[in-house]
Amino acid sequence: MTATTIQTARPAYRDANVLRWLGAFVCSLLGDNVYFLALSWAAIQAAGPVQAGLVLAAASVPRAVLMLGGGVLADRFGPRKVLIGSDLTRCVVMLAAAGVVAVTTPGVWLLVVVGLVFGTVEALFLPAVGALPPRITGPDQLARVQGLRGLATRAALIGGSPLGGLAMALGGPALAFVVAGALFTVSLPLLITVRMTPVPDHDDGMRPDGNAWDDLIDGLRYSCRDRILGPLVVVLAICELGFTGPLNIGAPLLASERDWGATGYAWIVGAFGVGAAVSSLLLTVRGRLPRAGLVQQVCLVLAAAAIGAIAFTPTLSAAVGAAIIFGITAGLGSALGAALLQTSADPAYLGRVTAVLSLLQVGLAPLTYPVTGAAIAAWGTRPVFTASAALIALGPVVGLCARALRTAELPR
Repeated sequence: MTATTIQTARPAYRDANVLRWLGAFVCSLLGDNVYFLALSWAAIQAAGPVQAGLVLAAASVPRAVLMLGGGVLADRFGPRKVLIGSDLTRCVVMLAAAGVVAVTTPGVWLLVVVGLVFGTVEALFLPAVGALPPRITGPDQLARVQGLRGLATRAALIGGSPLGGLAMALGGPALAFVVAGALFTVSLPLLITVRMTPVPDHDDGMRPDGNAWDDLIDGLRYSCRDRILGPLVVVLAICELGFTGPLNIGAPLLASERDWGATGYAWIVGAFGVGAAVSSLLLTVRGRLPRAGLVQQVCLVLAAAAIGAIAFTPTLSAAVGAAIIFGITAGLGSALGAALLQTSADPAYLGRVTAVLSLLQVGLAPLTYPVTGAAIAAWGTRPVFTASAALIALGPVVGLCARALRTAELPR
């Protein structure tokens, strides 16, 4: 059987193979969070806030530039091999950085190198993560896998920061780098033991003897021409551009403007996280929602209304309530989109399709930070949140106009 026809006998959350992948994914995410805290602290100690910003920005350059190439590698060599190589590389770099930091104060150049290496590895990691699920479970379980992935992401965000903070309190950045390296090490045997369903060769999907550039162009052409994938990628990219600025820049500015303080900002972000976790849990338990394409668009419309309402709420409690609704609807819309992408794409193209979406979401969305900040400084929070809500609503408009996406279903 192939990954496109196999049906699993048990739910994904009871499948040992999926759980091994999930454990490896959690360890990798935890390692990422600990690494980021350690790198930030080491950069501030070594050079100050301005240079620290440059160090952290260094990771975004190779991630954006190499993301599409990461999709080609995932399709050419298989996503599990790419993930194993990514975690192994990060483990070695972390232990080497820990050794340097332990004996001397690192220069900015060394931290920049660490950031560049991690940005490069992340450019390979993200497409491979998206391409792996159809190879470890059946298409009828991919929605549940997306729910599990969402829960894992939330758990890593909640647990990674305290873990990194504890490590730095006990042994500084050197110990934090060691902890990050250990987490990447733990993920390796879990990935190695994950069983893979073979994907049949597709002459028009990947040519092992061809060149990578042709494979990249072929993947881009496939992503654009597919009746479901083309509009789906556009919908998810538009919504991510609308989500990112208000949630990461607008929310703290709104809390400051309303005199809710840092505590109020934390409540809003926490409420969004709770809502997103609820949507992930729902998808994990249910496994399938009928008329998934239509439900996704409805969820994104509701998410647009919820994020716009946050700026108009008179009290913190009302803003928290709106943030919960935003988390549930946006989380469910994004998870359904990922599940539809994985069930609609030919497995031979999935790494490249995921790379296109990751580039638009991870590579371009952060560019909205300065735009959002400048717009709020000029016009205030309400007009900017309203504009962001309108941008998010544009996504489901595209989705509803695309009949193939609007009527798309998840496998039974």
